[in-house]
Amino acid sequence: MAIDNNQLLRFTTAGSVDDGKSTLIGRLLYDSKAIFEDQLEAVETTSKRKGHEGVDLALFTDGLRDEREQGITIDVAYRYFTTPRRKFIIADTPGHIQYTRNMVTGASTANAALVLVDARNGVIEQTKRHAFIASLLQIPHLIVCVNKMDLVDYSEKRYEEIIAQFEEFSSKLYTKDIRFIPISALNGDNVVNRSENMSWYQGAPLLHTLEHMHISSDINKVDARFPVQTVIRPQSEEHRDYRGYAGRVASGIFRPGDKISILPSGFNSTIKSIDTIDGELKEAYAPMSVSISLEDDIDISRGDMIVKENNQPTPTQEFDAMICWLHNDTAKPRAKYVIVHTANEQRAMIKNVFYKIDINTYNRNEENKDLEMNDIARVTVRTTRPLMIDEYRDNRVTGSFVLIDESTHETVAAGMIL
Repeated sequence: MAIDNNQLLRFTTAGSVDDGKSTLIGRLLYDSKAIFEDQLEAVETTSKRKGHEGVDLALFTDGLRDEREQGITIDVAYRYFTTPRRKFIIADTPGHIQYTRNMVTGASTANAALVLVDARNGVIEQTKRHAFIASLLQIPHLIVCVNKMDLVDYSEKRYEEIIAQFEEFSSKLYTKDIRFIPISALNGDNVVNRSENMSWYQGAPLLHTLEHMHISSDINKVDARFPVQTVIRPQSEEHRDYRGYAGRVASGIFRPGDKISILPSGFNSTIKSIDTIDGELKEAYAPMSVSISLEDDIDISRGDMIVKENNQPTPTQEFDAMICWLHNDTAKPRAKYVIVHTANEQRAMIKNVFYKIDINTYNRNEENKDLEMNDIARVTVRTTRPLMIDEYRDNRVTGSFVLIDESTHETVAAGMIL
């Protein structure tokens, strides 16, 4: 399959503090000429004020004042850029252990994760932690960027040692596509342009790898899922009798004439048309936003799901999930929350906590089950009405959810259905 030049790739960066994540993103933006002149001038001015000889590339992403003052990243900084080959959204996530929740947020929709390793330090606990979270979130592609190669004299031997260190534990990860690239983000070696200092490396630079990464097969094209977000009734002369169900295709492919079912009611119908503002479509697939009209007049509302008759998700009020606790306050036993699953909102509670995961060792902690900020745990969730779910490994849209505190309206947890 040919690569779609307009195909959007989302990737996240991860690694320990000072491994050079923000500098790497700055180098990507700078060398691919994806920075506006006023941005460049502002960063050049700040760099001079701070006494740097050249441009401090990290400032292109360290947008928060606290980050600029401390030289660290404490929030998820999103950046958009495009090349003639592809569009990109970058989530620059924190390296500190206390910001695990921020990494989970930034990585949840990513196609690829860039895990940075300082060539001097090799694979450390934080490297394993971030690789494990990326694997837990089912990110399909992992690129291990061995950074600061200039500080180890561009040593091929050191690079091979780090690959061996990483492969020693990566067999435990769910991610199958793991690639390694030796780089120097500060000097630009193998970031956008091939390095003259590492002629022994025969692979492609980072940008070329990202531009040519095949992600079409990452999308579930088998299980057709269309969560309804709103009902469209124009009431105009031209479309007086039109009733459309608008939303974003979560997975699978829908075409006019398809036999479908509406969940949770179970009513069946046939797709009459698939419409967009630009006209009708012959097919719709993830992640397209469309309006679907049916041959029959059926009572459908926000939170319902349109699926194929012969391929349906599991309707259930109780399921197991891995959750990341995002809130400062400890989870209260059997407390009531609002669960948001696709476009569906209802009340729910955490019925049981099986264990927490020590993300340093991957071991299970079955003794202390109190959920505190940044904890990752396996739980059972109980809802007031059935949800139409798939396992997260099969469908990252219908297999994920968030929990919201009813009283404060704050998001307290993000979950992946098992």
